Amino acid sequence: MSSPNERILSRVVKVTVIPSGEAVELPEQTHVTITHRLGGNFTVVCDFGMFRINGADADCLGEELPAEAKAALAAANSPHEGPPDNEKLWDALKSVYDPEIPVNIVDLGLIYSIDVKTEDSGKHRILVAMTLTAPGCGMGPAIAEDARSRLVQVPGVTEADVNIVWDPPWHQNMISEEGKMQLGLI
Repeated sequence: MSSPNERILSRVVKVTVIPSGEAVELPEQTHVTITHRLGGNFTVVCDFGMFRINGADADCLGEELPAEAKAALAAANSPHEGPPDNEKLWDALKSVYDPEIPVNIVDLGLIYSIDVKTEDSGKHRILVAMTLTAPGCGMGPAIAEDARSRLVQVPGVTEADVNIVWDPPWHQNMISEEGKMQLGLI
């Protein structure tokens, strides 16, 4: 191996195909190159294509559980009363990335709304409306699931629903200044 990002998978691992979003397995001993370490997940390429490996499977790459994933687990296990903190909800979504774009979904302008609904039981349900950069993005369901899984780790959140919407249509002007700087657009 000639690069510090080249790895040989130590075991069979479930991955998500980029950009189709299809779930498949890569065999043990597959040679991969890590192209991104974003939001606690890994984007890798190999002879078979491009894939996302969940941070929980970091061991198959010879990596440790990413700090983002450790922090999310710690937060999820901390005691909490009352509704979730709105800032923590946005921070959770800032830890979610489209595996092809090195900018989080908040700074990309993909999150249209976050609503906290308090159920009669006192539990707090989060409803998110988000979009994608393109209607044909096969990774949409995987990105929405990443967002949902990060939100339910926020103290006070019992349940989260992330819905993909197309109105208004996304355009580059929705990217934050920070996102534009990361993408080299300004």
